[in-house]
Amino acid sequence: MNRRKFVASSVKAGLATGFAAGFPSIVPASVFGKNAPSNRLNIGAIGTGRISRDHDMAETIKYANARIIAVCDVDSKRVADAVKYVNGHYAKQAGKEQNGVTAYADYRELLANKDIDGVLISTPDHQHSIQAIHAVEAGKDVYLQKPASLTIEDGRALSNAVHRTGRILQIGSQQRSSTQFRYAAELVRNGRIGELKRIVIGLPVDPGGDVEKEMPIPTNLNYDAWLGMTPYVHYTEKRVHPQTDYSRPGWLRCEQFGAGMITGWGSHHIDIAHWAMDMEHSGPIEVWGSAVFPTSGLWNVHGSFKTYGKYANGVEMEVSDANPNGIRFEGTKGWIFVTRGNYAATASDPVSKTPSKALEASDPGIITSKIGADEVNLMISKEHHGNWLESMKSRTQPIAPVEVGHRSCSACLLHHTAMKLQRKLYWDPIKERFHNDDEANAMLSRPKRYPYIF
Repeated sequence: MNRRKFVASSVKAGLATGFAAGFPSIVPASVFGKNAPSNRLNIGAIGTGRISRDHDMAETIKYANARIIAVCDVDSKRVADAVKYVNGHYAKQAGKEQNGVTAYADYRELLANKDIDGVLISTPDHQHSIQAIHAVEAGKDVYLQKPASLTIEDGRALSNAVHRTGRILQIGSQQRSSTQFRYAAELVRNGRIGELKRIVIGLPVDPGGDVEKEMPIPTNLNYDAWLGMTPYVHYTEKRVHPQTDYSRPGWLRCEQFGAGMITGWGSHHIDIAHWAMDMEHSGPIEVWGSAVFPTSGLWNVHGSFKTYGKYANGVEMEVSDANPNGIRFEGTKGWIFVTRGNYAATASDPVSKTPSKALEASDPGIITSKIGADEVNLMISKEHHGNWLESMKSRTQPIAPVEVGHRSCSACLLHHTAMKLQRKLYWDPIKERFHNDDEANAMLSRPKRYPYIF
């Protein structure tokens, strides 16, 4: 890979004022104890755009037992902004100027920094698997934005790499750390709606776009590295990210870099469905459906769609933009509907315009019932990034480990394949191959552009 590096600041993380014990609580920086500098986890942020500033760095930086000491992006403007963001936060906390952040243009150079314990990977979808694989191979623990990978084969490679290296990896399926989603899964697991028969999932969709002319590549952007393993195509701003703000980037609507909302939000909702079904290490055995795709323009991910999946336990799943955004579990004795309510991870999240309760049921008694100590009690996480930090310390699995994230992403990609082929497909979740279907199996991977390979 051609290295176009720069260092906005070469000052390594200095000793700041100690932090008090009480992890993962946010406490004043003036108190020494368990979270003194020698005990802190040093974190690097790879990708410093919208989701990092609004969510990943924003949540991680709150914890006293961790400190962000490095930032990396292929856009030098965004790196400089990230340095100011992190140093500004710690300066406000300490009451004096801080200059403890090292900036990188090449994530592999950040990974070579032996002072770093873990990394936040908040890059576009097509970069997730390769960067996470390189991170765990470099001995780093990882918080990885969902979806886990661009393809099912890359997801399998990622999960294998994490297990081979013994590192901690948390997938950014933060709904697992929201009380209503965990409780809904517990209610289903414990038979409060009887035998589960059907799951109905609603997702948002993205509109198509106009044809965009080629533009000069900004001098602050290493566009070749941004494209990474995907084919070279001409630069236009709406294909990448805005150059003047941190609003929602255009790459989310390009199939070259992701599958659209079926993985963008589907990774969240299908993950919760798997959790409630106790199918976190499996997937559907049949998928089918259809979708509308733009016939012209830059933005070409799926539009309106309806797809279905069937699992080995007999449960059928419907996923469509025509359904309310959330997850409806239907059983022989009633139903439960769970959604985010008013929560949004970023200001530009495409949330539903119709207000809804975070948790509803056919009978109010279902959601007021208590889960007994002798019933299925799922892991409790109060905040997703904090849960990752706890796992880094304890060396126990986080609430959304890599194989779970791979399986939820895989299910989404299976639905996407059904959209493309518009016929019923038969899937083997153990072999992770379609039955006797060369055309579908060819879609399990994509060619990688040299030298962006793993």
